[in-house]
Amino acid sequence: MKNQRRRRQVLLFPFPLQGHINPMLALASMLHSRGSPITIFHTHYNSGAIDRSSKHPSYRFIEIPDQVSNFRSSSQDNVLSLIRLLNDNCTEPFHRHLAQVLSDTDDDTPCLVLDMHWYKMNPVAKVLGVPTLVLRTGSAASLNGFIALPALYRKGILPSRAQVAEWEMEAAVEELPPLKVKDMIAVGNDREELLSFVALDAENARTSAGIIINTSDALESAELEKLRSDLSLPVFAVGPLHKFATRPEATNSSSLWPVQGRQDEDRMCMEWLDSQDPRSVLYVSFGSLASVDRSDFTEMAWGLANSGRPFLWVIRPGSVKGLLLDSALPDGLFGNGTAIRSGIAKIVEWAPQRDVLKHRAVGGFWTHCGWNSTLEALTEGVPVICTPFFSDQMGNTRYMADVWKVGVELRVPLERGRVEGAIRRMLTTGDGEAMRARAQELQRVLANANEEGGSSCQAADDLLSFLSSL
Repeated sequence: MKNQRRRRQVLLFPFPLQGHINPMLALASMLHSRGSPITIFHTHYNSGAIDRSSKHPSYRFIEIPDQVSNFRSSSQDNVLSLIRLLNDNCTEPFHRHLAQVLSDTDDDTPCLVLDMHWYKMNPVAKVLGVPTLVLRTGSAASLNGFIALPALYRKGILPSRAQVAEWEMEAAVEELPPLKVKDMIAVGNDREELLSFVALDAENARTSAGIIINTSDALESAELEKLRSDLSLPVFAVGPLHKFATRPEATNSSSLWPVQGRQDEDRMCMEWLDSQDPRSVLYVSFGSLASVDRSDFTEMAWGLANSGRPFLWVIRPGSVKGLLLDSALPDGLFGNGTAIRSGIAKIVEWAPQRDVLKHRAVGGFWTHCGWNSTLEALTEGVPVICTPFFSDQMGNTRYMADVWKVGVELRVPLERGRVEGAIRRMLTTGDGEAMRARAQELQRVLANANEEGGSSCQAADDLLSFLSSL
């Protein structure tokens, strides 16, 4: 039956942040493996992430000029400004290049898959008559939160003032169980800017032909059902996408390192892990955007060292606000008999995360709970310590800790005693073993979903049929 489908060309436009590029490239891999010709639009900004992704020889790549070469490195503090600037600057060149693709195409009009953050590109596609779906790289629960956020503020369910009492932050959001007020999406310090962004993203989803989500009915069945009911749109839960990718090496990076640097780091990380006991190592990484204050970083460092457990810690440039690695690490960590000198610690600027999480030595993952990292932990059966910073990370933490019960919640501000306690709980107690058992059960559930006949595999087939019907 699959061989009888009309192979329609699919155009994809990932948003140029690493956590958005990787799922879109994995989606491209999945679609291509099912016979769809692939064209990928990409911005000049962060184009190295596309270059590093082992460009597929069968894909067509088209660069969209963006005029943001002078924009400082993206971070959790300026991401909304970057999203707005890229949408403003890319609209006209995207229109021009999309029109050129259409003029060069002899077959049926291609379909377009946009990252949900490209809210100005959907109207461009409509003008040119290109049917468009959006890819939500986060969870179904987080998209429900996006859609509900403006109404929750209007109704006063979410406090609008800057200073909020702790008891208010702990209050349940009855419209979005199991979330609390403190779990709702937060980006930057300007609430009006956030609400404007959320409204534009939500409208992009509502006006599309359908929504592709990097999740699984096996993981978020109730959340997906709510989404389908509220939006009355086709919703394709095809995740975890990285497990569908036929070229996994293309999406194993969260780094901006050149290839040789990556290979050296790969070898050092994996050789060090090879020397450690099974399930003894805590892997620590907060993704490509999150950054901590110096005080939190210091408490992290001492908590890790005082735990006495081996740890592999990714400290990328920009991990500590305003500081370089050499000046950020507490001096005492380098003394005689301390963690680094005694060999229980490995500190790097990049690590091949999926390979690390698969390694027999890794017993836990201290993460910011970005959705990609969340899925990668679940698909490898690794329990987590959750320290969220912004966006959907707080909601992901709630699900990991309280719904799926595979994580320990450890929010900022950090304190070394609490850090040490969370690590010991994860790696040395029966509680940690119970979390690991639940994580391994979810690993099996998600693996089955991606197999022939599973919910995610069926969703991928349904997506292909839908694209052919447009």
